[in-house]
Amino acid sequence: MSVKTKIIIYIIILAVFDTIIPIPITALVLIHVLYQKPRWFRDWVEDVYRS
Repeated sequence: MSVKTKIIIYIIILAVFDTIIPIPITALVLIHVLYQKPRWFRDWVEDVYRS
């Protein structure tokens, strides 16, 4: 399964949960970034500040 397919599946699952129990998606991403320190976020920030 490709990364794009996994992301789409995760977004659909998150959307279903969001309709049942409203959850702040931004807060979840922030918690993930603070605890996991993913490489994609650092690359994204560097790209933003480079341009």
